[in-house]
Amino acid sequence: MTMTYSGTTALITGASSGLGAEFASRLAARGSNLVLVARRADRLEELAGKLRAEHGVAVTVLPMDLGRAGVGKELVEEMAKRGITVDTLINNAGFGTRAALVEEDPEVIASEIALNVAALVDITRAFMPGMLSSGKGALVNVASTAAFQPIPGMAVYGATKAFVLSFTEAVAHEAKSSGLRVLALCPGATRTEFFDVLGSESAAVGRMQTSAQVVETALKALDRPGTPASVVSGWANRIAAGLAQRLPRALVVGIAARAVQE
Repeated sequence: MTMTYSGTTALITGASSGLGAEFASRLAARGSNLVLVARRADRLEELAGKLRAEHGVAVTVLPMDLGRAGVGKELVEEMAKRGITVDTLINNAGFGTRAALVEEDPEVIASEIALNVAALVDITRAFMPGMLSSGKGALVNVASTAAFQPIPGMAVYGATKAFVLSFTEAVAHEAKSSGLRVLALCPGATRTEFFDVLGSESAAVGRMQTSAQVVETALKALDRPGTPASVVSGWANRIAAGLAQRLPRALVVGIAARAVQE
């Protein structure tokens, strides 16, 4: 059954650009009110103004650094103060680094783990009770095709996304008797600011998709009568992810290492 977003509210992290901004636009077009969370207030305000004008939805802007302990509780309390009930949560905030582990900055990788893993779990746990009670929304955690194999040269990033995939599939099983639809979205290389932060597009494996293509994959999965616990965006990425799960592990790691280094 196609999801109904009209009259509901979606909270989107990492909403100032890329997949987050695309989710905001697509959900607003379906009638969802929005809470947009990211660090860049100017980008959020610009997007919020555009979506209010185009779709007539309520858009709340929350400029926040999510890589802090207790951020889930902080967000829930802020929603309570504003009288906002969150029906749908899109955990999109995250970033990657690329180097051999011994060359990585310890503070940067600690921030990477804090945002990609700790904040995602904390925010999910904080909003789950309300979303389960509502039973009419969705939880989407953005993982990656990096989740399907270890990636030498991006060891921390790949491991964080493997965590997100495993975590979300487990939560999906826990929530299967509720009306809440839970999905781990696994895009491959996507034309967003991710590679600007990474510092190079050389780690992009395969043909890049657009944010619109990736978000369309997620929305189609959520509209299915039996929403899958996870979905890979793009047929070539689905084939590659399937092979990574079937080939010998040592071979898969070697292929991943060469792909990232090329």
